[in-house]
Amino acid sequence: MTETTLSSITKEVVIGVDRPFVVIGERINPTGRKKLAEQMAAGDYSRVEADALAQVEAGAHVLDVNAGVPMANEPKMMRDMVALVQSLSDAPLCLDSSMPAALDAGLAECNGKALVNSVTGEEESLEAVLPLVKKYGAAVVAICNDEEGISEDTDKRFAVAKKIIERAADHGITKADVVVDPLVMPVGAVGNSGRAALMLVRRFREELEVNTTCGASNVSFGLPNRVDLNGAFVAMLIGAGLTSAITNPLHLDVMTSITGAEVLAGIDDRCKRWMKRCRRLAKEVAA
Repeated sequence: MTETTLSSITKEVVIGVDRPFVVIGERINPTGRKKLAEQMAAGDYSRVEADALAQVEAGAHVLDVNAGVPMANEPKMMRDMVALVQSLSDAPLCLDSSMPAALDAGLAECNGKALVNSVTGEEESLEAVLPLVKKYGAAVVAICNDEEGISEDTDKRFAVAKKIIERAADHGITKADVVVDPLVMPVGAVGNSGRAALMLVRRFREELEVNTTCGASNVSFGLPNRVDLNGAFVAMLIGAGLTSAITNPLHLDVMTSITGAEVLAGIDDRCKRWMKRCRRLAKEVAA
């Protein structure tokens, strides 16, 4: 099966169906975090440092870095944050921006092979992002929407994914370096969004033979007990073939669901990671 390799100077993370599930830590993102946005705008990255270290300690394999503070110099901020996070951890990075100039600045600062988040099926996005992915030898998240927006028709989303993979190939980017995101909608607003995501993940795995990711917590937006719902959803997605997710590793119940799903999906050799996690949790409870 297809494998997507990401790296820092000293560490390699491989995303693949037969590999451990890859957790991309989502916390270094000012969206919806007013205090973090204010600190970043003022040049204070202490919370970024704390989030980076806490996520790696909690089990994140890759760290998402987003510098999208309104009215800020996003390219400079992205470059500075990439340099900072790389000085704290050897985790590979996922650079998260809708601004090509910010992606360019961050990729130029990256030591290793990063994941670019993201490219859509829109012509403007394809022509701006894919050349950067090729230039820096990165991998890219393909988001299944285009000029018509996000379709509730799974066939249309599948067609957008296929289009992005084909256009990436035109730029010399193999499908191993395209990680497809089916786009998870809030189930409280779109009742079949969970089922649609599961169906698409299976199709991406079986028909396109690509790796997949998603913002799994989107499914629970607006509902109570979000962490419980997110944990159940991620476990089902892993069963369908999802190979990575952008999520919060500080949510212990979600991380436990991921580890349990790995056991049941047959990708945890002799249940080693499950038993290691159980021992760790037992020690924390005892302490």
